[in-house]
Amino acid sequence: MSTCLVEFSFNDLCELLKVVHQTDVAELTLKSDEFELNIRKGGLAGGAGATVAEMAMPATHPQATAFMADGSNRPAPAPTPPPAVVDPKWVDITAPMVGTFYRSPAPGEPAFVNVGDRVSAGQTVCIVEAMKLMNDIEAEVAGEIVEILVENGESIEYGQPLMRVNPS
Repeated sequence: MSTCLVEFSFNDLCELLKVVHQTDVAELTLKSDEFELNIRKGGLAGGAGATVAEMAMPATHPQATAFMADGSNRPAPAPTPPPAVVDPKWVDITAPMVGTFYRSPAPGEPAFVNVGDRVSAGQTVCIVEAMKLMNDIEAEVAGEIVEILVENGESIEYGQPLMRVNPS
């Protein structure tokens, strides 16, 4: 019997999810004494092509750690809180392409918008860098920014909600 130690960074997990999403693999399970990772796609509540990943660690595991890309390990992150209630009248500003999300026009400059700011239709609210091109993302409606859902410099996917606007 052979033993295989599997270490995943967050980036490794993201890459694994991308690969599964782009292939015909419908379900993948990785299991060890320390954790179990289940990835399933298609036919879910999120719609065709949606991918769900679940990871479980025994609560009694004394050294549950998250292994980082730099080789270090840190305590496993706390479980994420349940999603906040989203008002149905809010409008999502979504990513029109895959790329990198930036809140400001250049490093060290102020963000285009912050939570609580009022925006007008057509106003630039962020930038998405794709293939070394900077693309201005504009608000489609006037209103107040109520949520910013992505961190500055984070990789984003097509159709991913970036911000939420309470239209006025």
